[in-house]
Amino acid sequence: MTDSISSPATAVGQRPGKRERLVAAAAQLLHEQGIERTTLADIAGAADVPAGNVYYYFKTKDEVIAAVIEARTQQVKTTLAAIDAHHRAPKSRLKALVREFTAQGEMVAQHGCPLGSLCSELGKRVNPPGFAAAELMRLPIDWAEEQFRSLGRRDAHDLATDLMAAYEGSALLANTMGDPSILSGAARRLNRWIDTL
Repeated sequence: MTDSISSPATAVGQRPGKRERLVAAAAQLLHEQGIERTTLADIAGAADVPAGNVYYYFKTKDEVIAAVIEARTQQVKTTLAAIDAHHRAPKSRLKALVREFTAQGEMVAQHGCPLGSLCSELGKRVNPPGFAAAELMRLPIDWAEEQFRSLGRRDAHDLATDLMAAYEGSALLANTMGDPSILSGAARRLNRWIDTL
């Protein structure tokens, strides 16, 4: 789930459209630089789109942020659907989610969790617009809750929240310490924990 948002090409070898490139560039820059340090000019440059063309697609940086949240939300849904399609047992699905969380430890150690970092930054803004950022955290928690419920756990919501908190806490530590092994160690502990359920 930490994969960068890629711009979909409409045909083999065809370059994605400007809007798709802008959203992909914005997702990357917001993750690497943060919301406040990223400008529309930075996004245009990274997307190889003339700066003036940005305003054809997005009037404000908040509109770009909303598009990034929407793209990240779709990315999470796609990842969870792929896990559902490839794993039948709830424990296997939960372990696949843990693998997704920790798949890009180097990137997380360098820039933090793309979902958690974005949500944290948005939570600090004064008078934030009505972004659907909470959905980024709610989706994997709700999905994990279903898996724990399938295991017969009455405390499924608490377990799902604990799972997400363990990952986000490990991602924060890995980023703070610049050490991706913190995530891989957390993944091993989470997998052992899942086995005990």
